[in-house]
Amino acid sequence: MPYRVLISAPYFQPIVDRFEETFRQHEIETVVPEVRERLSETELLGLVGGIDGAICGDDAFTARVLAEAPRLRVISKWGTGIDSIDQEACAKRNVVVCNTPDAFSQSVADTTMGYTLFFVRGLHRLSEDMRAGRWEKQAAPSLGECVVGLIGVGNVGRAVAQRLMVFGSRVLGCDPVPPPPAFLEQCPVEMVDTQTLLAESDVVSLHCDLNPTSFHIIDGEALVNMRSTAFLINTARGPLIDEPALVVALQESGVAGAAMDVFEDEPLAEESPLRSMPNVFLSPHNANSSPRAWERVHQSTVDNLIRHLCGQEG
Repeated sequence: MPYRVLISAPYFQPIVDRFEETFRQHEIETVVPEVRERLSETELLGLVGGIDGAICGDDAFTARVLAEAPRLRVISKWGTGIDSIDQEACAKRNVVVCNTPDAFSQSVADTTMGYTLFFVRGLHRLSEDMRAGRWEKQAAPSLGECVVGLIGVGNVGRAVAQRLMVFGSRVLGCDPVPPPPAFLEQCPVEMVDTQTLLAESDVVSLHCDLNPTSFHIIDGEALVNMRSTAFLINTARGPLIDEPALVVALQESGVAGAAMDVFEDEPLAEESPLRSMPNVFLSPHNANSSPRAWERVHQSTVDNLIRHLCGQEG
């Protein structure tokens, strides 16, 4: 009897045929539903009844979903973040959860730097002026004159810090897990508490995991603690930010602007006020864009699935 595997990762679905021979060799039958960005709990409930494995994106593998999947043995996440998977429920049901750690650190760090330079150098304002027919020179600091705060100093945060050091920025970091001493010797990030970071940073960039302690780590109170001239960047997880509170802060000039690659609900609703704000820059959860990294994750995800489902290498 073949294994049935749900393929719901939106980056993997377009290239699933490339692994057809691998799946055939391991007697894997694929189920490929239509997915726009991720599958909800309700959508998964109609799909998981007879599956043995899954290659997923940020789908809602809740305890309720797992209860409806008695044959499920492995969830192979395409990418790094596994916060949408109920790991406690998986452990109780002996479902293996695997991912590709440090999959997109370099591309996400590059995206963060792009937004940081865009804001700090005032490129958005200059472009708007030119389009409006204005030829006005504006003062803008160099990145080396700025303080950048990194909430989360894991793989991505450290990659951003290394880039910032080249520009001469003062870099603040906060993380319940301190970076390795060897890293801090090479890249002297000043580790501070969250409130100090928010109060002193010209740019605040989020690079932490999503968990119960980091949910809405940027809420109304945190936004009040930020400088009114500061910018906020989120290339990590959408629910790290209380979006309605951010909208209010932007409308009332509590912060100068925001760049967001991820959102509380994805895709971002058409009616979201963020879409019409001139000081907000949006992208469709695309900071991980790197063809070379994607190829590595494609193969790693398949290898993880086969290793735990079939007891073999891909």
